[in-house]
Amino acid sequence: MPLATIQPRRLYRQVADQLRGLIDGGEYALGDRLPTERELAESLGISRPTVREALIALEVEGRIRIRVGSGIYVTTPPPPQIVPPDVIEGPFELLRARELIESAVAREAATRASAADIATLDVVLAQMEDGTHPSPETIALDRMFHVTVAAILGNAVVVRFVGELFDQRMTPYFERLSSYFETGESWRIAHHEHRAVRDAIAAGDPAAADAAMRRHLQRSAERFQRGFGEAANPAPNDLATPKKPRRPAEGSKFQDREDMR
Repeated sequence: MPLATIQPRRLYRQVADQLRGLIDGGEYALGDRLPTERELAESLGISRPTVREALIALEVEGRIRIRVGSGIYVTTPPPPQIVPPDVIEGPFELLRARELIESAVAREAATRASAADIATLDVVLAQMEDGTHPSPETIALDRMFHVTVAAILGNAVVVRFVGELFDQRMTPYFERLSSYFETGESWRIAHHEHRAVRDAIAAGDPAAADAAMRRHLQRSAERFQRGFGEAANPAPNDLATPKKPRRPAEGSKFQDREDMR
């Protein structure tokens, strides 16, 4: 029998598996409130973005419901289904990859951009300014801007790669995360960041273009890392007091290792 490739399990999937096991084992009953994102991060000894990715994965599966300003609740168990494959990247992992790659693309674009390239970016930016976000139209325009920057390099492989990276946000995980944090205001801020990338490329400044693209994608990740809005004083009729998962022992598989994310 041929050997199968062994892939490390991403940390957020390990966290989701542990929480799912606690739910299935009756540690949390239907309607129970789970510990807050902050409490889970402290209890497991991992970062809040990793916890957030795990919670979003469980919400997509129908295991929990995140109520902004109230808490995280166990919902009716979903019907049997195929668990999403472990190869799906988390949103923060994807944004980090884009930051590394697209900042280098923007740097190179600043050394090659023609007047026609800048004019094309201006057309996309003008269309983005009138968009209502989030919507399929604004997401398509966002993609168009990043692909247009890549196209300045004149390399079809780079264009396809940047487009495919962007398209990986079209997953249930990323869409659910976006539904909580992307608004008209976040779109306005992102539009300003896109314009900074355009201006640096138009000025022929590779370092500034690199920094502007890196800053845009870092801030995109930061916008997804803001708190869900934990209630300071839960209502009396909110269901059960949450139980905290035990902190893993030193060296356990739940230590927050970036290479596992």
